Amino acid sequence: MGGLFFSVTVDSSTLFTINRIAFILLVIGLLSCGKDVSPDMGNAMLNLPEEPYDYSSLEIPGYLGRDLILLQDNTPADNELDNNVVTLGRVLFYDKLLSVDQSLSCASCHQQQFGFSDTARFSVGFDGQETRRHSMALANIRYRPGATFFWDGRATSIEHQVLQPIEDPVEMNLSLDSVVARIQSTSYYTDLFEKAFGSDEVTRTKIARSLAQFTRALISVGSRYDRGLSMHRRNEDFSNFTAEENFGKALFFNPDKGFCSGCHYTDLFIMDIPRNNGLEWEVSNDLDAGFEEVTGSSLDFRKFIAPSLRNIAVRPPYMHDGRFSTLEQVVRHYSDEIHWSVSLDNHLKSSDASKAKRFDLDDNEISAIAAFLGTLTDDEFLHDEKFSSPFQ
Repeated sequence: MGGLFFSVTVDSSTLFTINRIAFILLVIGLLSCGKDVSPDMGNAMLNLPEEPYDYSSLEIPGYLGRDLILLQDNTPADNELDNNVVTLGRVLFYDKLLSVDQSLSCASCHQQQFGFSDTARFSVGFDGQETRRHSMALANIRYRPGATFFWDGRATSIEHQVLQPIEDPVEMNLSLDSVVARIQSTSYYTDLFEKAFGSDEVTRTKIARSLAQFTRALISVGSRYDRGLSMHRRNEDFSNFTAEENFGKALFFNPDKGFCSGCHYTDLFIMDIPRNNGLEWEVSNDLDAGFEEVTGSSLDFRKFIAPSLRNIAVRPPYMHDGRFSTLEQVVRHYSDEIHWSVSLDNHLKSSDASKAKRFDLDDNEISAIAAFLGTLTDDEFLHDEKFSSPFQ
């Protein structure tokens, strides 16, 4: 028997609709293939300079109290900054291959324009799940002393820190074995690992070392505060500040008023150890016990590590649980709302140590300290191409 044929006549309107549906189905199919078939996005997706950016020569200027800052450097002897390793770390930091469904990268929660933090109260991880805490800013983390990283201090080094979000079931939810396999089978990493380590073999240690180096390269020292300090002594009025900003600067360093520098010290304004800053804990979404969860000691109840105050004005909300939306609210907390507990930081206890200290700042003083914190914004750092995404 011969073949069976159908003859169908359609008008131009129906034909247009059929073609449109076919085009949409084709696009959906291509997108699905791109997501599900192969993690290799191809070298064309990368935009890296022929010679790597110079990361290893980034320095702290002498007028910032460099000698004291350098004493806080947490770089291990076996992972000094190398331009090729930092470049590899930059690619890994922005690569969504590191999440289970290829929807997230480290940069999803640590965005350059927000000082390598984000604007969500609780950062959003895999499958839209909220994390327990607000995203920490990463600038100048190289100069945090001691062995406590993350808000709760659970990581003992940056090398230890950088891998944990990848395997976290709420954040990126991908086993490190799967990460290694994905990267090993992705063509653009072959040359990057070869240049960084002399071998294209992918290992957990190499991934950790690369991400840690990129993180340590995030040095922010180009704010108006830095320019002012290059021209004046710290206790002088800065000619590039407003009167309000200079007033706020004086309060920030005044032990009888703000004394913010008692915990956020050096000119990078970095906290050295986990501290209880007197937040009312019932406000937190999950009654977060902080460092106590790591040590098991009630003396560490509600202690947290804070990031550098650099670029703080561009990255609200504030605190580990993002409870404050403005810097004025933050300063007012320290002025009037500190809650006493046994583990409250000594800087915030009254003279008899049984009550919380009250700095009793008026509205003008609160506004002035907030204005000073705005001078710590480093616009060049927030837009520097060598810290930006290398993917097109």
